[in-house]
Amino acid sequence: MPRLPMPVDKSQASVLLEAWFERPRLPIILAVSRPVTKKNLASLLMAYAQDATLQRQANLVILAGQHGHATGEERANIDQLFGLIAASALGGRVALPPAHDAHDVAALYAYAAQGGVFVNPALHEPFGLTLIEAAAFGTPVVATQNGGPAEIVAAIGHGELIDPRDTRGISRSIKAIVGNAARHAVLSAKAHAGVRRYCWDSYASASIDIYRSVARPQLLACDMDNTLTGCRDAAGAFRAWRSSSSMQFVVATGRSLHATKMILRRWQLPDPDAYIVDVGTRIVFPDGHGEWKECAEFAAYLDEGWDRAAVTRIIAPLRLKAQPRVTEGPHKISFFGTARDAANIREILSANGVAAKVIFSHGRLIDILAPNGGKAEAIAAYARKFGLSLSDCVAAGDSGNDADMLAACGHAIVVGNAAAELDDLPDRKGLIRVAKHHAAGVLEGLALLDLCDGVAPAVAAAA
Repeated sequence: MPRLPMPVDKSQASVLLEAWFERPRLPIILAVSRPVTKKNLASLLMAYAQDATLQRQANLVILAGQHGHATGEERANIDQLFGLIAASALGGRVALPPAHDAHDVAALYAYAAQGGVFVNPALHEPFGLTLIEAAAFGTPVVATQNGGPAEIVAAIGHGELIDPRDTRGISRSIKAIVGNAARHAVLSAKAHAGVRRYCWDSYASASIDIYRSVARPQLLACDMDNTLTGCRDAAGAFRAWRSSSSMQFVVATGRSLHATKMILRRWQLPDPDAYIVDVGTRIVFPDGHGEWKECAEFAAYLDEGWDRAAVTRIIAPLRLKAQPRVTEGPHKISFFGTARDAANIREILSANGVAAKVIFSHGRLIDILAPNGGKAEAIAAYARKFGLSLSDCVAAGDSGNDADMLAACGHAIVVGNAAAELDDLPDRKGLIRVAKHHAAGVLEGLALLDLCDGVAPAVAAAA
C-alpha cells in the first residue's frame, strides 16, 4: 500500500530544485521507477524533449533508482537517459539525480501537487502503487493505459491515461493538466478524496474477490532452443500436454521461420498456433487456407522509429563479426560478440540519438532490433487479436532474448537450465524459477500454475 504523506519539510524540495534547475520555481513533472526498459522512462524524456511549450511550463524530475548500484539493464537505461538529455540539450531543465531517499520522494510528490503532475509511462504496469502514492499527496497523474493504472485512475479519477508509445500524446496529456490551473485543482481534490479507496481494509477485501474470480492464463508463449528442446522424453511429455490443453500455444524464438519449423519436426514437438520468430520481429499465423502468413500490421508497427541504415552506419566502426546473412531481417541486424560489445552498441546508438533494442543472448549472440521489436511486443500484438493482454499470457524461456517476455507476461517460467543472462531478471509475483531443465521445466512451471489438467501423470513421469 502507498507510502502515505510523512511530515514534509517544504524547504527540502526547494533546496533540491535550486540545485538542479535554471528556473527552480516552475512546477515539476515527476516520475519514480526502477530504470528498466518496461518502465519506458525514455519515452517520457523524449515527450518532454520534443515539446518546447512543455519545457516552458515545467521542469522534469526522474527518480530512477540508486545509480551507484545499477548494473546490466538498469545501467544501460540510465546511460540512455543521460544520453538523451545531452543530445536534446536539456541541462537545467531535467533532473536525473544519482540517489534519493524517502524524504526526497515525499518532498517532490508534495511539490508536484502544487501545479505539477506525476507520470507513469510504463509499457505495462501490473499494479501502479506510485499512482496511489501520488494521490495521497494530492498530485494529479498521467499514466499508462496498460495494466493496473487504468483501474486505479478510473477509481480515483485523479488523472489521464495515455498510450505509452505515443510521445506526443504523453506531452499533450501533461500540458492539459500542468497548463490548466482549474483542471489541476479538480484532479488534486479527487486525488485526496479517492485515495481512501486504497486503504488496507478495502484493498484486502477487494483482493480476496479478485483472487476468487481471476481467470486462468490463456496463452503460452515458449522459447524453443534449450527450452522446449534438449530432452527427448520431456519433449514427448510436452507434446502430450499440448494435445490435451485448450490453451493457445505460440513459439517465440530467435530463429527464422524455416529453421524453427525444421527443429520442431526434428524434436517431434507440436505445431504452435502461431510463430514469433527472429527475436520478436515477425509474427506468422495461419491464413485460414492451410498456409502461413506474416502479420503485416506488426511489421508496419516495427517500421515506426526504425532507421536500419543509420544503425548500420553508426555501429560500423565497432567492426563486429556479423552472423550469417540469413539470420537478418528488415527489423533485425545480428552479430557475434560479448556482453561488453552489446553495451558498446547501446552506448554508441544512444550517443547518436538512434533508437533500437540491443539483445544479448546465449553468451555470444547480439541482435539489434527495431525499437518496437522484441518477443514481449510480439506476444502482446498477437494476444490483442483475441482480446487478451500480456497478463493473460505465460512465457517460458532460458536466455537473454527471452528476458523481455519473462518480465512482461502475467506469468513466467524460467527453466532450470537457464543461462546466467537471466540471473539479473528481477523476481516478481508471477515469475517462477523451476528446477527441471528444458521442456520438463516448462511442464513443472505449468503444473505449479495448475495448467496440466488431464496430463499430470505423464508430466510427472517425464519430468
